[in-house]
Amino acid sequence: MSLTPSTMIELGSPLPTFRLPDADGKEVDSADFAGRPVLVAFICNHCPFVKHIADAFADFTREYQAKGLAVIAINSNDFHAHPDDSPERMREEINARGYTFHYLVDESQDVARAFEAACTPDFFLFDHEHRLAYRGQFDASRPSKETPVTGEDLRAAADAVLADRAPAAQQIPSMGCNIKWK
Repeated sequence: MSLTPSTMIELGSPLPTFRLPDADGKEVDSADFAGRPVLVAFICNHCPFVKHIADAFADFTREYQAKGLAVIAINSNDFHAHPDDSPERMREEINARGYTFHYLVDESQDVARAFEAACTPDFFLFDHEHRLAYRGQFDASRPSKETPVTGEDLRAAADAVLADRAPAAQQIPSMGCNIKWK
């Protein structure tokens, strides 16, 4: 496991366009979310940093989807080399965690490159015009720390975006396992 930070791309960057299959093969297009704020989270099944926040993230997404936030998670890991991240295992993870968001497969890893995603988890929150408003950590908790998992940082950013305000300018990079590149 290699501890890797987010790249912290420039705020205001446009949402990269994509069309990816979910774990069942159903295509999801970024254009499907036009006019809505959208959270794109790069996650996977096996990373201890994702596992550490997974239940709280599932709760967060259910709460914020009800408030109008579109949520998409993307698994860009090379699942041929890391079978725990295969679409079959993604379906198991969806059922086990009760995920209500689209969990997509980026087999080519082109979408991760377009976002400059670096780690799992890696969060990108776009406003209703699909301009990047937040990129950073879920909260300050880590698997090795006793800090409670609250989603405080992402929650504050999502509240701001949903209220048509800019999130705080100081944003702390997410930290996690590196994306498993081919």
